[in-house]
Amino acid sequence: MGESILRGVLAEGVDPSEVLVVEQQPQRARALAETHGVRLASPAEAASQADLLIVAVKPADVPAALRDLAGDLRDGAVVVSVAAGVTTDSLEQLLAAGTPVVRAMPNTPALVGAGVTAICPGRHASPDQVEVVERLLRAVGSVVRVPESQIDAVTAVSGSGPAYVFLVVEALVEAGVRVGLPRDLSTRLALGTLAGSAAMLTQTGEHPAVLRERVTSPGGTTAAALHELERHGLRAAFLDAVVANRDRARELGQ
Repeated sequence: MGESILRGVLAEGVDPSEVLVVEQQPQRARALAETHGVRLASPAEAASQADLLIVAVKPADVPAALRDLAGDLRDGAVVVSVAAGVTTDSLEQLLAAGTPVVRAMPNTPALVGAGVTAICPGRHASPDQVEVVERLLRAVGSVVRVPESQIDAVTAVSGSGPAYVFLVVEALVEAGVRVGLPRDLSTRLALGTLAGSAAMLTQTGEHPAVLRERVTSPGGTTAAALHELERHGLRAAFLDAVVANRDRARELGQ
């Protein structure tokens, strides 16, 4: 996710020499520097020089990462966390009093500039600082602002949502192969159907149920297929999956 945001920022025209990257794995650090032309830095160097720091580590690693930064943060620097489950209150407690923080939940389509990111500010982030963060994250897709009470739900829907979609496409491809399609053709059909359906939803603004009904003729092939999906609990499975995701995000934050 960190590299996805990095790619988007650079694609928007930010000078790579103005970007500092902290990476604990030497091989990974060298690869980032060689690929993107960014400067490598220690936590202290990044904290003392950067106006905005994006912490893109696993939730369990956030406390150690912020401890490495806390004592060297320059005045007015904004800390943005993309770690699932870690609250703004937790972030503020790990940093010096009054440090502005913003919690963000992007998703992996940010890698191709098609991400969606939800953000919520901590108590000390000013409107101008939140606007700077939003402008930065718009480099990798759309941005929405939500109250923190909703951000774990955002994680469950859009943060992890690409994995659900990939699984559905994978299953559709396999189903096509089972009924006799060559795998490459089945893949092409599944991907084209996904892209076209998403575009149709976006451009028409119609409710998904309305569009689904238009495809479903009484007694037809689509109706037969939808009956099987409902019989196997597809809708309930998604509901349960999203709830489980939200609950796990809350556990990670503790």
